[in-house]
Amino acid sequence: MSFAEQLSRLQAFLDADDLHEEALDYVAAHGYLTALSICPNQVPEREWIDALFAEPPHYRSDAEREEIEATLLALKAHIARQLASDDDPELPCDLDLGDDPDDSDLRGWCIGFMEGVFLREETWFEDAEEEVSELLLPIMVGSGLFDEQPEFADIAKDRNLVDEMVEQIPELLTALFLLCNAPEEKPALLKPRHH
Repeated sequence: MSFAEQLSRLQAFLDADDLHEEALDYVAAHGYLTALSICPNQVPEREWIDALFAEPPHYRSDAEREEIEATLLALKAHIARQLASDDDPELPCDLDLGDDPDDSDLRGWCIGFMEGVFLREETWFEDAEEEVSELLLPIMVGSGLFDEQPEFADIAKDRNLVDEMVEQIPELLTALFLLCNAPEEKPALLKPRHH
């Protein structure tokens, strides 16, 4: 089965109505896996898979469970490769909150991303709190999770500012990935040896 076919099966599974109401749908799961791929500390597979579903799904068989979990791992690896490449990562939704942000796929993706951050919140901000906070800001705004805080409420009122912010998300992901995963010190270039 091709990766595209695996993904469409995963999408059908995650978007089905019979999962727990707090389980992440496909777009939110993509955001979540993106955050896990960036996170400076690897979260154990079992932990993040269980958290994604909120409670164990009713799989038709062990084979289905293995296939779904294997596809989640493959998607996470695919996202990590995109983040490590020179190209901006692709999101599975438009970079637009639309007229009703609460119904937009982008909001779902941002919420999923923040769920991934919350799994290891302290490690995200350990080394570069200010830079990480700044880079996360558009995703936090997009998620709507912080709208009750005055500074977020002010941003949310300015639709143009919000639109500009969410359009930057792919490049911010690359910057976050590098910030959280680049080696602390770049190795000095080897000096040419004189014969």
